[in-house]
Amino acid sequence: MAKRKLSGSDIIIQCLLDAGVDTIFGYPGGAVLPIYDAIFRQNRLKHVLVRQEGGAVHMAEGHARSTGKLGVVLVTSGPGATNAVTGLADALMDSVPVLCLTGQVPTHLIGNDAFQEADTTGITRPCTKHNYLVKDVNDLARVMNEAMYVAKSGRPGPIVVDLPKDVLVAETYFDNSKLATVRHKTYRPKTKASAAAISEAVALIRDAKRPLFYCGGGIINSGPRASKLLTEFVHMTGFPITLTLMGLGGFPASDKRFLGMVGMHGTYESNLAMHDCDVMINIGARFDDRVTGLLSEFAPNSKKIHVDIDPSSINKNVRVDLPIIGDCASVLADLIKEWKAVNPKRNAKALAEWWAKIEKWRKRDCLHYQKSKTTIKPQYALERLYALTKDRDTYITTEVGQHQMWAAQFLKFEKPNHWMTSGGLGTMGYGFPAAIGVQMAHPKATVIDVAGEASILMNIQEMSTAVQYKLPVKIFILNNQWMGMVRQWQELLHGERYSNSYTESLPDFIKLAEAYGGVGLRVENPAELDGVIEEMLSVNDRPTIVDVRVDQKENCFPMIPSGKAHNEMILSPDAAAFDKSLV
Repeated sequence: MAKRKLSGSDIIIQCLLDAGVDTIFGYPGGAVLPIYDAIFRQNRLKHVLVRQEGGAVHMAEGHARSTGKLGVVLVTSGPGATNAVTGLADALMDSVPVLCLTGQVPTHLIGNDAFQEADTTGITRPCTKHNYLVKDVNDLARVMNEAMYVAKSGRPGPIVVDLPKDVLVAETYFDNSKLATVRHKTYRPKTKASAAAISEAVALIRDAKRPLFYCGGGIINSGPRASKLLTEFVHMTGFPITLTLMGLGGFPASDKRFLGMVGMHGTYESNLAMHDCDVMINIGARFDDRVTGLLSEFAPNSKKIHVDIDPSSINKNVRVDLPIIGDCASVLADLIKEWKAVNPKRNAKALAEWWAKIEKWRKRDCLHYQKSKTTIKPQYALERLYALTKDRDTYITTEVGQHQMWAAQFLKFEKPNHWMTSGGLGTMGYGFPAAIGVQMAHPKATVIDVAGEASILMNIQEMSTAVQYKLPVKIFILNNQWMGMVRQWQELLHGERYSNSYTESLPDFIKLAEAYGGVGLRVENPAELDGVIEEMLSVNDRPTIVDVRVDQKENCFPMIPSGKAHNEMILSPDAAAFDKSLV
């Protein structure tokens, strides 16, 4: 490409197009109007007008997580940038590649408390993987390409590029033919593990008597190949596997070797297997506190292998015996190759005994609940939702709370990138805008946000966005009129003092949906549930809100109480006998 003289705004658009970006989520304001002019002058990059900047970042997250591509956000200076902070923190915690372009006052006004000025780079430094303030248009193309590289490389994460208005209107000569392949001068993540580490891992896995694969979001971020290789390696070894909340879909849920989700609301068999295992093979998980429970009691008799592309995650929470730095797909390919070469003889007797023990735990049927013919149980609602959508190309997002955990327990994912939830930050209001981002990326798919009646109100203004773009996103509200998880903790851990957790003055969700131009449905009787779900699924040109009135007192079990070891679980039948004085 020959050098052309372009404005800073046109350079930004060209860099995005050269990187394969096709959609951007944003909200205009004075500082970024030059970029909006550049968007107006082209027709390749689609802009989605959001109703609040926080929603824009969550939409970009949903778009990125369902495609494996970069999500892009455009917001103005000052409040536009500060409104994006929660979404950026969410993307950082969950390792989502997001590029957030923020407007800024002209360079000569920076530091003068100008109108709509904020120290965007200072504010976002703790909640981004990296950020930039561009003060010279001649640096802009390099920074844009470097920012996109950093966002997607290694452990993915959000990047902010702060753009003063005078840089956006200034012109310079632009040739992206070389810059499009730019990499950071010092940031070069290691993706391939050492041969010695692979050999040592295979030896540990070979000699295991009570092995367990413990895998997380790193499997998803590594791409579909990593999930295929993980499935192949698990089948080769014959070992059990558990997944974190962020890892769901990384291994087929229907596979008999899958023990279910691990952690605070994970299955009985997965948590006890993790506690009792003698070799733990951690691939792409970070030993989160919601998984480990009381650290001093975590998997006390196990040798731990930890595969992670981020060196800072190794030994951060749990000391491991064998750290392996590398990309999950690359490491799994090497493990499979070494396993085949060694052709190890496993301890069949010990492995059979281990599976027999696991099957005894499985027989506890830890997800069992009391069904009702008159009241819709939230678990039943999700079982029916899954039954009626499992044969579709279905993507699930969630808000945060009890409904989120029930969705993780009762919805089954056979492949990656179809489950989007806020795991690390636990952001109420994430699910609906994320679903809009998913639907933009997959216009013919069925996209459902499993929500609570409290969480959905956090970003309900994005109904206007969904209606404008004729997006058939489904909002499936499990409405128990409580901030459900708050109420559950207050019941079990805070002496039944229900302080400000009952949601009063809720809107009529049918009228709310109709006011925006969407479809509103309600169901209160279990016998009518299937019909309402099918009606919801039939709407294909606008968003639908389904108000599912569920049992108000139902709690989410199993549950590891805060501060307890990960094998000290409360199961549903034991809840009444739980000694609350122990907490």
